[in-house]
Amino acid sequence: MEVLQVDAFTDRAYAGNPAAVVLLPTDSARRDDAEWMQTVAAEMNLSETAFVTLEESGPLGLRWFTPRVEVDLCGHATLASAHALWSVGRASEDRLEFTTRSGILGAERRGEWLTLDFPAREVTARQPPPELIESLGVSPVSCLLTGESDWLVQLPDPEDVLSLAPDFRKMAEVDCRGVTVTAGGSVAGSPKADFVSRFFAPRVGIDEDPVTGSAHCALAPFWAKRLGRDELLGFQASERGGAVRVRLLGERVELAGQASTVFTGTLSAAAT
Repeated sequence: MEVLQVDAFTDRAYAGNPAAVVLLPTDSARRDDAEWMQTVAAEMNLSETAFVTLEESGPLGLRWFTPRVEVDLCGHATLASAHALWSVGRASEDRLEFTTRSGILGAERRGEWLTLDFPAREVTARQPPPELIESLGVSPVSCLLTGESDWLVQLPDPEDVLSLAPDFRKMAEVDCRGVTVTAGGSVAGSPKADFVSRFFAPRVGIDEDPVTGSAHCALAPFWAKRLGRDELLGFQASERGGAVRVRLLGERVELAGQASTVFTGTLSAAAT
């Protein structure tokens, strides 16, 4: 059973967001074994481990697991999965489709850039829980709810995003999957971006995610509305850092990035 570690949303190794990708053959007894997948994800101990179910025809199966839970949507592990399939010769066509808990998701190869077709996520203004503001230790411009379980927090200046030092223990008390913090503009040492962000999810075992594709499903419509443009460049200002091109298309959003394989291998018979 093949496994790869891929750095997503970066053009070089040891940057961007690492994801493990496990390729499940058509005859694997583990294709529907969520308990085993969760155990493997905990062993990998990355923000996400993706499991691709190979099929003779039609969409491929795709599931994502943090070290603690299965999630409904993950951008960087989808990008990593598409890159893995192309890099090891398991796919030849330039467009792939995955069946996921968030419906059919597409991935397209355009030169060195890979483009994902994801659902856009609208945000609505809400009064945040006190624990959220306390955990951030800053005064936000606005706080918005993304879907049913994420918060998007706008800060006045991109340098505020860069210097933020959250209290993760306090943030884990907030009943949400994750918290995106963002501001317009770019920070020193990063690409010239339209907006910067960081993403925290201590409640599901990830204090800080290096580059978060799913967060950009909300950041795209949020900043498109404020900047008056549908095509933007976002930079996630984590320690590893990564760039995400976004293009808003109505209720869908294109997320584009690059990827680099760090290593390939096989799971031992004892592990499968």
